Amino acid sequence: MAVERLAGKLIISRKIQSGLYRKQIWHPFFMLAPAILVMLLVLVFPMLYSLYISLTDFTLTSAADVNFIGLANYWALFQDPIFWQAFGRTILFVALAVNIEFLLGLAIAHMMAKVGFGHNFLRTVMMMPMMFAPILVGFQFKWFFNDQVGLINNLLWTLTGQAHIIPWLVDRSLGFIAILVAEIWMSTPFMVIILEAGLLSLPQEPFEAAEVDGASEWQKFRYLTLPMLRPFVYTAMAIRSLDIARAYDVVSIMTGGGPGHRTELIWTYVNQLAFTGQKFALGSAMSYITVALSVLFTCWFFYHVIHSRWSGEER
Repeated sequence: MAVERLAGKLIISRKIQSGLYRKQIWHPFFMLAPAILVMLLVLVFPMLYSLYISLTDFTLTSAADVNFIGLANYWALFQDPIFWQAFGRTILFVALAVNIEFLLGLAIAHMMAKVGFGHNFLRTVMMMPMMFAPILVGFQFKWFFNDQVGLINNLLWTLTGQAHIIPWLVDRSLGFIAILVAEIWMSTPFMVIILEAGLLSLPQEPFEAAEVDGASEWQKFRYLTLPMLRPFVYTAMAIRSLDIARAYDVVSIMTGGGPGHRTELIWTYVNQLAFTGQKFALGSAMSYITVALSVLFTCWFFYHVIHSRWSGEER
């Protein structure tokens, strides 16, 4: 009888524990429910609604009369030469900006990692461009490159003694260079911070062994620093690539994508179609094309990040 009572108590205890365990499983979901609801309202629902709009002929002037037209907006964009020009210019802008920022950031981070006295002060000064809002940076460099009263043309006048009226923000190539310089000045400190953190976290034993073996500074940098720094490089370049691909503020303030679409990027063209031209459906379609390409690019980049970490662990 005592054994049966003990077995019954154990069964009841297990049932109680299993019930409590099931309740505990749902506790995290209940705690996250408000955040999930907010995300659904501010992220998922607008994205789905934007996808629906991209499949219709919705415009601000005919919001009451909306017809479903399928993929016609996407097909119209693929036939739009301005879209392909903006798309190619965006890829070129991202490639140049990210690589120049990486080279400058790596050089500055390598020098800052060797500084002992005043390191915190230098890091604070380096972060100052990041503290400015992109709109302020746009106005600042718009004045720098102004063809009449700009700092660059006046500096050339001072150095050469001749008045130089260079249309920086009007010429196709010069306008592209102007917005590229503004973007690099504003965002290089981010690359410096990430790469410097990576340099300071590298183990010193391989470098000491290489120094004993008589390796030069270039050999240590090429065969030790760069391979071990690869995860930080991929992470920084992935973040910056996605950030630059969404560049709008600086370009909109400095050139507005013009004149004549000469400096048009993807997101400035989206703004022109959706808000200036009141073609929300075309703007939504272009946004989804850009988002899809960004997702594919992110997957490709993080594949290389994970692969570089695995290869580093194997070594």
